[in-house]
Amino acid sequence: MKTVIERELELKLVLSSSCSVVVPAQLRYSDDDPYAVHISFHTDTPHPVHWTFARDLLVEGVFRPCGHGDVRVWPTKVDGRNVVCMALTSPDGDALLEIPSAPIAAWLERTLRVVPPGTEAERLGVDDGLRLLLTPTPVDDPCAGDLRPSDDPGETGA
Repeated sequence: MKTVIERELELKLVLSSSCSVVVPAQLRYSDDDPYAVHISFHTDTPHPVHWTFARDLLVEGVFRPCGHGDVRVWPTKVDGRNVVCMALTSPDGDALLEIPSAPIAAWLERTLRVVPPGTEAERLGVDDGLRLLLTPTPVDDPCAGDLRPSDDPGETGA
């Protein structure tokens, strides 16, 4: 059975050092995609903006700066509040978001209880799939049968 963990949050989109806008967002985690977290930003556009990135990146970013490239995450304090900052970069532009630390940490803890770190591959069945893929079948195994024609004129071969 598939497990999905969702959380609605209000994030702050930082526009400048003195101006930010509240953006409703939804965090989503599913055990059938165990390495990823999904976040949807509900902006003033007809459709939400979706981002997907590694759960490990968000877990680490709650405690220390991490990431490079399109997604960077780090903890900090803003006006005496503990927040997690997330910097997103895309061809359409950059965004700096502030997320309250307590709700995101609690949500991440729930995901880690469902799929503990290091057990993600088990959820995907990668080992079973590789075993199935790499197990020779009689057609693949040239030693499985005698493929030489028979000397008996009544036989047509194996």
